[in-house]
Amino acid sequence: MIADLQRNRFEKALDILSKKLLQDESKIGVAFPYITDADGGWLTMLASESASYKGERWSHGNWFCGFWIGLLLAAYLHTGRERFRELADERMRLVAPRADDPNTHDIGFIFNSSAVPGAHVVGGAWYTDLALRAANRLRARIITTARGAYISSWGPFSDPRGRCSSAIDTMANLPLLYWATDTSGDGSFRLVAEAHALTTREAFVRPDMSTYHAVEYDDVSGERLRAYTFQGAADESCWSRGQAWAILGFTATAGATGNREYLELAERLANYFLFRLGDDSAPYWDFDDPAIPNAPRDTSASAIVATALLDIAGLHPDGVAAGVRHQQALRLLEGLCSDHLALSPIQRGLLRHGCYSKPHNEGTDCAVLFGDFYFAEALCKALMPGRFRPPVKRFT
Repeated sequence: MIADLQRNRFEKALDILSKKLLQDESKIGVAFPYITDADGGWLTMLASESASYKGERWSHGNWFCGFWIGLLLAAYLHTGRERFRELADERMRLVAPRADDPNTHDIGFIFNSSAVPGAHVVGGAWYTDLALRAANRLRARIITTARGAYISSWGPFSDPRGRCSSAIDTMANLPLLYWATDTSGDGSFRLVAEAHALTTREAFVRPDMSTYHAVEYDDVSGERLRAYTFQGAADESCWSRGQAWAILGFTATAGATGNREYLELAERLANYFLFRLGDDSAPYWDFDDPAIPNAPRDTSASAIVATALLDIAGLHPDGVAAGVRHQQALRLLEGLCSDHLALSPIQRGLLRHGCYSKPHNEGTDCAVLFGDFYFAEALCKALMPGRFRPPVKRFT
């Protein structure tokens, strides 16, 4: 249940989102926002900017364009205004060619946040076909080894750096594959995703239930050669958004497979996150940054965990435990609404205090598009269950 005060706050947040989306659409042209600058304005990138190596440096390209479409669909559900649906269709046409991008796991992010909810909210074969095309590309990134299998996160398979790498972020791309099995009836999508989840459980999850950011494997034996970070404070630290990606991915794996072990793992990962979070509404960007308390927060991590907790609550066979998880999600959402909403018209985006990449000093205290998306998704799940995505099926 949602208290009236919570409902009012959540609806106000979606009101702000809807208003800002229309304002921004009149200014950004054909590009897509991703982070805000020091003055509060959006920085943008074309959807066609693909992932690639630039010399020795890996560029993720535009991995966030789908989130903007998802926000437009959330605003359409909230307001009922056809203009948001029309804008979502227009933006989807700009993103559609990325369904054939062979170089990155991020097509999961792109199309699970856009074409998948589009198929549910708007309907029609076009959104479904796009999402299935992207799922085929993501499935093709599976690397089979003597010890198991994993989805390569970055780079073309012709480059050994790409074949050997995997990141905790990939767990949050798996929902596209689970959706593809449900939609197409082809169980190989789910088999690939669960194989990756099994390998990730063994290679990424530490005994204390914190997670590594990245792992390099021997792509023949499957042995973990090293665990390291690009996004965290140190190889052995816990990057809070990475922990959130893990919670989201293992929750989705539980729902797709009906395996209680994945649900229990997602809960233990969530318990770690919530313990480290304490009474705060947003975690530090890395739970182990030695600069704490003078370190940036990352509201996107709380938004991701909130949407995962709502799904955990929906899956949980124990009514009392489900209620606890539901209230934990609402507490996170209420804290984000109370402490971090971007109320100023100068500040674009919905949530302040996101952290895009502290190690690269890029967007260390700003609105981040994916944070806005997972926040809006969680608000939709709380306010109108089953409207943005189909509801999860409770375990029996």
